[in-house]
Amino acid sequence: MTVLSAPAGSGKTSLLRAWAARSGRAHRVAFVPVRQGEQDTQVFWLALLSAVRQACGATGDEPSAATPGFNGRAMADRVLSELAGYCGRVVVVIDDVHELNSPGAVAQLARLLANLPAHAHAIVSTRRDLPLRLHQLRLADELAEIRAADLRFSERETSELLHASGVVLSAAGEALLHERTEGWAAGLRLAVISLAGHPDPERFVAEFSGSDRTVAEYLLAEMLDRQPPDVQDLILRTSLLDRVNGELADVLTGRAGSERILLDLEDANAFVESLDPERTWFRYHRLLADFLRLELRRTLPAEVRALHRLAAGWFTVQGEVTEAVRHTQAAGDWADAARLLADHSFSPMLDGQAQTMQALVRAFPPGADHPELALVRAMGDLSQGRLDQAAAHLAVAETHAGTAPPERRRRLQVAIASLQLSLARRRGDLAGVIEQARFLASPVTGRSDEDIALGSDLRAVALGNLGTAEAWTLGRPDAPDAERHLREGAVLAREIGRPYLEVGCLAQLGFASLVLHSFATTQRRCREAIALAERHGWGAEPVIAPALIMLAATLIWTGEFDQGERWLQRTRQALQAYTGPDITLLLHQTAGILHAGRGRHHEALEELSAAEDLGSQLADDSQALASRATRWLIATQARLGMTGEARAALAALDDERASSGEIRNALAVICLAEGNPPAALSAVAGVLAGAAPVQGDVTVMEAHLLAGLAHRQLGDQRAASQAAERALGLAEADRLILPFAMTGSAGLLEALPRHQTAHAALLADILDVLHGASPAARQQSWPPPAEELSPGELRVLRYLPTNLSRPEIAGQLSVSPNTVNAHIRSIYAKLGVRDRSSAVHRARQLRLLAAAGRTR
Repeated sequence: MTVLSAPAGSGKTSLLRAWAARSGRAHRVAFVPVRQGEQDTQVFWLALLSAVRQACGATGDEPSAATPGFNGRAMADRVLSELAGYCGRVVVVIDDVHELNSPGAVAQLARLLANLPAHAHAIVSTRRDLPLRLHQLRLADELAEIRAADLRFSERETSELLHASGVVLSAAGEALLHERTEGWAAGLRLAVISLAGHPDPERFVAEFSGSDRTVAEYLLAEMLDRQPPDVQDLILRTSLLDRVNGELADVLTGRAGSERILLDLEDANAFVESLDPERTWFRYHRLLADFLRLELRRTLPAEVRALHRLAAGWFTVQGEVTEAVRHTQAAGDWADAARLLADHSFSPMLDGQAQTMQALVRAFPPGADHPELALVRAMGDLSQGRLDQAAAHLAVAETHAGTAPPERRRRLQVAIASLQLSLARRRGDLAGVIEQARFLASPVTGRSDEDIALGSDLRAVALGNLGTAEAWTLGRPDAPDAERHLREGAVLAREIGRPYLEVGCLAQLGFASLVLHSFATTQRRCREAIALAERHGWGAEPVIAPALIMLAATLIWTGEFDQGERWLQRTRQALQAYTGPDITLLLHQTAGILHAGRGRHHEALEELSAAEDLGSQLADDSQALASRATRWLIATQARLGMTGEARAALAALDDERASSGEIRNALAVICLAEGNPPAALSAVAGVLAGAAPVQGDVTVMEAHLLAGLAHRQLGDQRAASQAAERALGLAEADRLILPFAMTGSAGLLEALPRHQTAHAALLADILDVLHGASPAARQQSWPPPAEELSPGELRVLRYLPTNLSRPEIAGQLSVSPNTVNAHIRSIYAKLGVRDRSSAVHRARQLRLLAAAGRTR
């Protein structure tokens, strides 16, 4: 047996007739359409018997009219007898069986379907499932089911229908028509009829809805008029909702029992669809909802505003602020909507709904002067990085909060303080962050569940923003606290069910990791944050941008330029509507060093100039980040021969910044570009001696490379090789490659004797990248380990990345040097390497060895 169960206009009858016409040669078909509202059991069975006899080629007399003594069971047995007596394949098609209104006829039909002979097949079409005991056939694997989803047109099929009908639409127009009709066959067919010869097809599709005359007439005749009065009243009153459940429908109708009606409508394929597995929430087909809203305005115009107010009140009690505001706006209660939106803006903000809130603001009439909206406008400004506008709106909101009643004042002040905290953090104002964080972290008076929840929300916000601000100090004494605060914020956000806050904390934790941990740890944390964001649909939102940009940066620093560029592009997509200076500075800076690593100095100059301009908008607490852009900008100018501009930029710096190791390195680049290697050596001397303050080991590594280049220009190859070896030693822990590319150190490294370096594997990788290859290709060539390392060998392996000699490793492990030698020989053999550097490289690839943590 095959069942077609779908709403009116799904194409069931068209499908069956087309199939029957094509299949008549392969087997006999008995086609029986049930008349609308069929009450007469005899008429149905006589029609079925006649169709079966005709299909089977039977001859002789047959009853042709109803009789007073009609026996339904006997007639069903006679149909079965006719089918059993026919030797060939026969298919019985019963169309519109939902029109069969006699319970006795349905029961006898179920009995017939359950006892069909093996060579007979039944096809039944219906708008709703009937009690035909299909579960027995389903368990016996003798039932095929075609339902609404199967008959729904796909986007491709919609396009094919339009083309076959001679209708020309753009791809966007075709997609919009499919979206509006939801693939409903009748809706598409009616649209095609109207589109034929229409002067502006694109405009027609843009305006097409269930209120279209042809669609409305169809839905009125085939759906609404067929429902009893109480059902009509329910679907009309609830049509103004995007989704409805039984309780909410009871509120709008003023009577109980709505859930049962909604369930029955879904079971009847009446354009009602459940939205959850428990079947508690429902929605109406888009075109039906359009039509019902038109009918509601036509039949109950005086009740529309009252229905919106009832819906708003119910959603407010449920804590669904967005829906409550929308219905308050629809009721025309603009002042109440503004107050409701401001009072409840804090929670949506924590859930990443800033754009939704802005859409609600835009729904207010033009020129509407509601001071409550300043708070929500500030939220939108912050989400897009418009910091000055956010500050202006916050000032208005703060003034208004001071005039609010006491029961509202605390709620407004909390929302304002949380936005001021975010504003201070994005400006790099650590002092401002600490001030606002203290306010938010102050105890919340009250013991209600709402007060307790608010206290947890405030603490999570304070921890996340405080940790972020500390992370952006890049090396100040506050920076180590960043990791702790961000971890605590992420854990608390997870506990209280605030995933957007959790994603924000984890994304910033990835950024903070670069200050305190290895590149491997940073990449792992960034990927974890990105995965969580993607699970919630925030993979292209500004909240995850710190993790995206840090992942891109670490890949670029390790020579994976192509992969880094892909993640850089994802960061750009996430920041399309964001103009704030903080993360945008990082975007330009990272793009700049990528171009510099590839030798594209003009492009690097453009990106680094943009980064420096943004750095001027940050507070003093974040100037360490801006200093990086300045240092690379000056070096890039020098490499382009713009030494005059580079020295001018250098002269513009204050004494504290000019004395930093990063700027001393930039001065060395200028000196090398001017052909003055002794001056370059003098510039980096303080960096190499530890006298100049530096932001991390990368600065020292770069100083060694610049010293090596200077020695090479002076003809001192021995000193040049020693400087290169020291740089390789600093790069070993994280396999850093970018500094060698940015400084143009290919010649310096190629002159380094391979047999004299302790970092042969890293050297080979660096040269591969400098010559245009990817380190990933080299890594993939390693064979798997021949044998697992023993516990003793693993203990020795952990010391190989250090500068300890073999006797010193023996002393650390309290074993003899011979034991260490034996273990190292075995490690080399098992890993398939010949030297210490290659062993470390291979061990990291196999995750036998974690990269050592170093500050940047």
